[in-house]
This record gives sequence, structure tokens and C-alpha cells, in this order.
Amino acid sequence: MSKYGVLVLGPAGAGKTTFCSALIQHLRHNKRSCFYINLDPAAEEFVYEPDLDIKDLITLEDVMEEMSLGPNGGLIYCFEFLLENLDFLTDAIDPISEEYLIIIDMPGQIELYTHIPILPSLVKHLTRTGALNINLCATYLLESTFVIDRAKYFAGTLSAMSAMIMLEVPHVNVLSKMDLVKDTIGRKDLKRFIDPDISLLDDDPTDNTTTSADDGGDPATVGNVMGGGSFKRLNRAVAQLIDDFSMVSYLRLDVQDEDSVGAILSYIDDAIQFHEAQEPKEPADEMDTNWQD
Repeated sequence: MSKYGVLVLGPAGAGKTTFCSALIQHLRHNKRSCFYINLDPAAEEFVYEPDLDIKDLITLEDVMEEMSLGPNGGLIYCFEFLLENLDFLTDAIDPISEEYLIIIDMPGQIELYTHIPILPSLVKHLTRTGALNINLCATYLLESTFVIDRAKYFAGTLSAMSAMIMLEVPHVNVLSKMDLVKDTIGRKDLKRFIDPDISLLDDDPTDNTTTSADDGGDPATVGNVMGGGSFKRLNRAVAQLIDDFSMVSYLRLDVQDEDSVGAILSYIDDAIQFHEAQEPKEPADEMDTNWQD
């Protein structure tokens, strides 16, 4: 029996847990079942209590204290420990029926799903190649305020593309927190960031440097490190790489708008083929009506 799930990814502060809460609320309003899993060993506050919480297995605070590790090293240790104890996930997920959408909330350390093979190993266990046979897609959230700084936007997009390549599952990429930029950037300008294009660097409003390290400036100054010729060439190389692969495009999300949340869910459902496996529901029996002559 197949199962269906979504892996919610993205850098810290992108609004992953907030999106999970909005998604759960939308599912409940539409009388759909879901199973909420928290895999962030440092998360503390939830709108909806997780059905399965990694903190019942291991917590980041305990690891940092007992292993004398920092937050990044501690988080990696937590996931290595999870991979050694996959029964924690299997025992909870295995009984779930195909009517449920499994929502997996991930931590914001992008190393886990960009260049460390921890999360790819976990995904293999969760998906059809592993024990749980979950039709899984990843939803990668990038904060929409990144579009104000083109360098940050392309760096975030590169992380999204890296996650797509590493995880090898269908991806839905999302610009989150649209309510924060709707009064700053016009709708027409915002559309340009839906499909990343190298031409966005040609009219970067934050590019106001007049001296570069290559023109004789001091390469150690802050202005040249973050705005000199080398930095500009790096940004253009990153943007060109993204443009060449042409893998990433974004949907827009405002969690305060239920229609926006529903639109993201429809893309997730299509990616995991959720509706194709659902049994057709019988229409409600018509009420008998006695007509008087």
C-alpha cells in the first residue's frame, strides 16, 4: 500500500513550521487527514502538536551538553543517530493509510540536504526504494525578502537546486512570506523572480559600488569583498549555472491566504499523485421527496 508525504525544507527563518501549520489547518478545513512529523530536534513551539517528534528520540540540547558539540555538529549527530534508529520512524509510519498526507518538518541547516549524504539516506528509507513506500515530494521554502538582494536570491536558489539534485524526489519550490514584500515590490517586478534568470543581475538596485578590487581598490575592504569585481563575477557564474540547468521555478506563498496555501497543496498533490490513488466517494443519497398532485 502506497503512502503519501511532503518533506518541508528550507533555510532557517524561511517559515517551514508556519507553512506546516497552515497546511494542516487547510487540510482539516477540507476534511483531509494528515500525520505531522517534526524532525527538528531543536524546535520547541508548535501550533499543532506533532504526531511524531524526534525529540522523543533525541534532542539537540542533550547532544550539545553531553557531546560538547556546537549547534551545527549537534544537529548532524542527531540525524546520524536517527539513521541508526530508523525503527522510530518505521513503527509510527507503517500503519498509516493512503488517505493521510504525511507532513515532515525539517530543520533549517541546509548542509543536511545540500552536501552531506544524511538526508538522501533518510529519503531512500522513506520512499519507494526503501521500507516505507512513500510517494514523497520535497517543498523547498525560500523567504521572499531574498529577492531584494539579488546575490542572496541566487545563493538561495542554488541551495534549492542542490537539494533537488541530492534528494532525487519531485520538488515544489516556494517563495514564502509574500506578505512581507507585497508593499515593497510591484506584482510585475515580482513575476521576474518566479523563473530565475541571469538578466536579474543586470539591473540590481543594490549594486552601487563604483570601485572594485580589480580596479586597484583594497581587496580587504568590506565594500570590495561584497561588491567588488570578483564578487560580481561569482554571482554571475552562480546565476549562469542556475540558468543553464533551468531546474528551479517558484510558487508564491502567503500563509495568511488560504487560497494560496491551497494552491501550493494542489501542486504537492500532483507531484505525489495523491488523488489518483483515492477511492471514488459515493454521492450522498438523495432525499426522497413526496410530490403532491
